[in-house]
Amino acid sequence: MLQTGKMAWSAVCANKLRTFLTMLGIIIGVAALITLVSIADGAGNSVSSQISQMGSNYLSVRILDNKENPLKLSEFCELMNEEAFFAAAPVARTSATGKSGYTSSSMNVYGTSGAYFSIMNMELYAGRLLKKTDLENRSHVIVISYDTAVEYFGRGDAVGESLSLDGKSFQVAGVLAEDAVSPNSAMMIRSSDDSSETVELEGYIPYSSLSRLADNVLEINQFYVSSEDESSMEQAERRLEEILLQRFDNDEDAFSVQNQSEVMEAMAEVDHTMSLMLGGIAAISLLVGGIGIMNIMLVSVTERTREIGIRKAIGASQGKIMLQFLLEALIVSLAGCLAGIGCSWCALKMIAKVMESAMNITMNGSVVLLSVLFSGIIGVVFGIYPANKAAKKKPIDALRYSG
Repeated sequence: MLQTGKMAWSAVCANKLRTFLTMLGIIIGVAALITLVSIADGAGNSVSSQISQMGSNYLSVRILDNKENPLKLSEFCELMNEEAFFAAAPVARTSATGKSGYTSSSMNVYGTSGAYFSIMNMELYAGRLLKKTDLENRSHVIVISYDTAVEYFGRGDAVGESLSLDGKSFQVAGVLAEDAVSPNSAMMIRSSDDSSETVELEGYIPYSSLSRLADNVLEINQFYVSSEDESSMEQAERRLEEILLQRFDNDEDAFSVQNQSEVMEAMAEVDHTMSLMLGGIAAISLLVGGIGIMNIMLVSVTERTREIGIRKAIGASQGKIMLQFLLEALIVSLAGCLAGIGCSWCALKMIAKVMESAMNITMNGSVVLLSVLFSGIIGVVFGIYPANKAAKKKPIDALRYSG
């Protein structure tokens, strides 16, 4: 066995260029498989992480048909005053021109209530959140994101500063933490002089104040409701649907209720499907590489016909001849796999360096093991026919072969 292995290794190393070109299909296939699946996993984990930061125990509601009877803020507060609900908050968005000193730019302004921040697990960096009195008094106060504070005031602690929104002055009551994530955040692409990174410019004001800032925000068309914990989500969802059905004349099409935990499950399913699809596409390259191995092995068998005849004449069995050629195919396949793993590691390091602010990309260990296993199977499967052909050659015919 050891002698057969040494002979297989010598045969592989005898023609290095041809061996490398044969390995190239396996190298590309393995590198593509590991790189694509690892990127898909990184992107999926990044999105799932952002969604999980906002929590999974809340319901997102959209009113699609108000039956010519719009839902007002006062009625909303009465309807949502239920034991099944931990918190409820209306949300509406508009775009406004924010100005502070010489800095002026467009930003997203959300009208909501203080409950919104607890529903979305959004923490403070400085100051306070919106209060019930702000909603009742239509106060001109605003809670801004950390990036917005830095953009307009040059620092994170901007509590007490004044920010003009479409000419109306609002006092900064609080600044959100840097990692605070909102599902309604719209990315405002801005390029600064020394950075190409995108900045989200957004602020939160009382819902009642937004109706004065934007003429089109006169009724509630979207809101969020949270339960005490994930175990009580189903109960909260059932109760919410009962209230909405009663409010909108038992018309199920008048509104939509989306469970955040279901969104997370759907995202996980999409990530899994995407990884399988990309892995399948990359695996085709491995099959093409396997065909290349079989092709070269057949050429090698033809070239070494006299060698096979001599070995058989001096007593080599069919099993040993077949084992040698199988080992040659397996060595080429596994060597290509190892080189492909090295290439994918380098590629992922470079991609991670470029995308470090957007997502965390690491090599998927399970895919690496799968690649090694798959490459080994390809080496054996596509090496069997050439090996069998070599083993079945008759010694007398092989010795007569002149090439």
